[in-house]
Amino acid sequence: MAKKKMLIFHPALAPYRVDQFNTLSQLFDLEVVFIFDNVWNHRFDQSKLLSQLTFRYSFLLIGPNYKGRVFRFGMFRTIKRTKPEIIIGYEYSFTTQYLILLKVCGIIDQKIGTIIDDSIEICNHVQSWIRHLARKLFTKRLDFLVVLSSEVSNFYKEKFNFNNQKIIVSPILQQSKKLRNNPEQLERIAIEYAKKHKLSGKKVILFVGRFIHEKALPRFLFTVKNLLKEREDLVLIFVGDGEERQKIEGILRDNQLDGKLLLPGRFEGQELYAWYLSASGFVLPSTSEPFGAVVNEALIFGLKVFCSKYAGATSLIDSENGLIFDPLNENETVEKLKCFINSIDILEEISLAKKASLMHNFQDNLLNEWRKLING
Repeated sequence: MAKKKMLIFHPALAPYRVDQFNTLSQLFDLEVVFIFDNVWNHRFDQSKLLSQLTFRYSFLLIGPNYKGRVFRFGMFRTIKRTKPEIIIGYEYSFTTQYLILLKVCGIIDQKIGTIIDDSIEICNHVQSWIRHLARKLFTKRLDFLVVLSSEVSNFYKEKFNFNNQKIIVSPILQQSKKLRNNPEQLERIAIEYAKKHKLSGKKVILFVGRFIHEKALPRFLFTVKNLLKEREDLVLIFVGDGEERQKIEGILRDNQLDGKLLLPGRFEGQELYAWYLSASGFVLPSTSEPFGAVVNEALIFGLKVFCSKYAGATSLIDSENGLIFDPLNENETVEKLKCFINSIDILEEISLAKKASLMHNFQDNLLNEWRKLING
């Protein structure tokens, strides 16, 4: 039986979307149209990412931009060319609103949906009145929604009377085998990191991501600075870069945290994944986080995760693979971090084989969720 044709309009390709889109191409005759040529605030090597795709893709890069909200010319022409049965936009963007307008006016008759990246915290505390209004006006016009967690799914069922068939729960997941497929190279790079930064015999807690306000790195560092000083065996590593780097460096300098906090810079690909092998545990202290794909990566590399309650990726955490905390509560952060530190091992032999994945296999569930669009 021929696959249904699916057309997705998506902002830009990030590493954590590759496996998700490739999985969809197993079920659908898929084309993804990218609205930007790169992620605007975190630029990746697009040639490497695009070479991994197993489906058709194209770009629409021309059109007005108003305060970060864009509209792209050529959307209707692309729909006429591809003749899809299913079209997916993103969030409550102008792109999604235009698709709804085309359907309301009877110009197109395809199933229209959108991908919502909100965590349950963001659902309950909408970031702006514009988004609140857009959600109120346009959700009821959509044929289906794609969300990241069962908690968000339940929110839309209760608030907007969506039934189970109209909501697809599709967390941002990467495949373990793909990330772990070059152990010799990963181990070689990780051993270099450990030697260079004298990590052997330490409990190393890693963060990976942008140094931006939402990640709350200065708040977290200031909260745990005394614990960091007290524990001779404890080291924090913040891998990444961004606008809050100077603030982080200021806290490091003012509190004599040299050697206790490392800021090695930003990495991609194997050089990034090797940092997971160089760590004992992982932290995501965000005060606002739609999902947090790095949690998936950390679990894949066998790291327990100290995860903010405000991240959508809490849906991946259980009593065996991590601990959830409130980064806005200083006492809770410190006390739970002590428990987390006790649950992780010191860094000794660097071996991927000895760091079994702590990531549950969501692949079957993921495929079954998307099959709702085939059977519906």
